Amino acid sequence: MYNDYAYLLGSKRSCIRELFEYGCRRAAIVGRENIYDYSLGNPSMPAPDAVTETIRDLLQDTDPVALHGYTSAVGDAATRQAIADDLNERYAAGVRPENLFITGGAAPALTAVFRALSVTGAEVLALAPFFPEYRPFAEAAGLGFKVVAPDVPHFQIKLDALEAQLTENTVAIIVNSPNNPSGVVYTRETLTALAALLTKKANEYGHPIYIVSDEPYRELAYGGVEVPFIPTIYADTVVCYSYSKSLSLPGERIGYIYVPENATDSKNLYLAIAGAARAAGHVCAPSLWQKVIGRCTQLRPDLDAYDRNRTRLYNALTEMGYEMAQPDGAFYLFIKAPGGDANAFSERAKALDLLVVPGDDFGCPGYFRICYCVRPEMIEKSLPAFKALIG
Repeated sequence: MYNDYAYLLGSKRSCIRELFEYGCRRAAIVGRENIYDYSLGNPSMPAPDAVTETIRDLLQDTDPVALHGYTSAVGDAATRQAIADDLNERYAAGVRPENLFITGGAAPALTAVFRALSVTGAEVLALAPFFPEYRPFAEAAGLGFKVVAPDVPHFQIKLDALEAQLTENTVAIIVNSPNNPSGVVYTRETLTALAALLTKKANEYGHPIYIVSDEPYRELAYGGVEVPFIPTIYADTVVCYSYSKSLSLPGERIGYIYVPENATDSKNLYLAIAGAARAAGHVCAPSLWQKVIGRCTQLRPDLDAYDRNRTRLYNALTEMGYEMAQPDGAFYLFIKAPGGDANAFSERAKALDLLVVPGDDFGCPGYFRICYCVRPEMIEKSLPAFKALIG
């Protein structure tokens, strides 16, 4: 006896992971240096030196019982204070430690928030293109999952399409900016218009419509592009943050949930999130990493290498004739597939050991994603393959 939905998720990996595993198998045959793997958003830059130094200091100078022992279920008090101070210094957001819940990365943060919002008949909306795991996170929480058509070719938010999808059952909109997979940053103008629409519809329906803001790429923006802090635009926002990308710590799984003080039902929503995390088996996020973040949350990534990769690929591919939105953030390009069939294009690319992810599972057929958090020499070696594929 087993759960059919759980079996389905376990037996069919995400399109991203499936392609990555294929690349690993091919690398064993032809050599890793001959695989042009753009599949997985795994940071290629090491964590800042200060993170390594902090780990070393904690291991040497902290009582090991305290260092590795349980923290409060909601997170270490000093760590929450450090995060609140950092957010307030940057955004004047009025964050208090009591508004923060420390998690094992953004994925459990999102699942806890979805479970907390899951009432009978409730639905969440995802703005295409979106990270494919949003769907199983939401559906496993008991929420309906609806997709808002993409704003092609700019990949801002198609507000008329969003409004057409809103109903009395809508409890939340998932916003991801800078966006995975498009690399687009939603502008302040876009987010202000979104806030006005949600405020209007929330008043009409008589209940809040929350923005669930998934923010693992908040610090990855280029050329001075603004990444607005959404709670300062729309109070009914719940932030799910991860240090995986900003500090190059994807395997360490550390992040937080922020529920603004002035969000509707803020205190009760926070308790519902805490309860949902408890029901999922959350005791506390890893103690060592909480303490590391408490000392390092003010660090910012060095984006020069990513920016060079972004510029090189964007310029080279657009010169070849590929079409894509301007990638102002994250480390992805989302590219219109020549011929219109991204799955067919991905299969043709595999024949050249070039691995690109079709956009169907991102809610955007006809496009494919590449991750440019890779070695510059791989980019140069892969360009002839891209050229051959566009003919």
